[in-house]
Amino acid sequence: ETGSEDIDILPNGLAFISSGLKYPGVKSLAPDKPGEIFLMDLNEDNPRAVELRISREFDLASFNPHGISTYVD
Repeated sequence: ETGSEDIDILPNGLAFISSGLKYPGVKSLAPDKPGEIFLMDLNEDNPRAVELRISREFDLASFNPHGISTYVD
């Protein structure tokens, strides 16, 4: 609905997608909806993005993701 801002694909085919970026002064399609992180398994025949649950202690109301990156150890 609000579009994806960034994607990071791991070597194993899992993709993390940030969504919901809002810029001050720019019209938003969902101004009251917090940002989200999605997971997509690109190894599946019909991959689909699944919203990841974020900890309840996290301030979702102010979550405005701009970019995403992962660290593989």
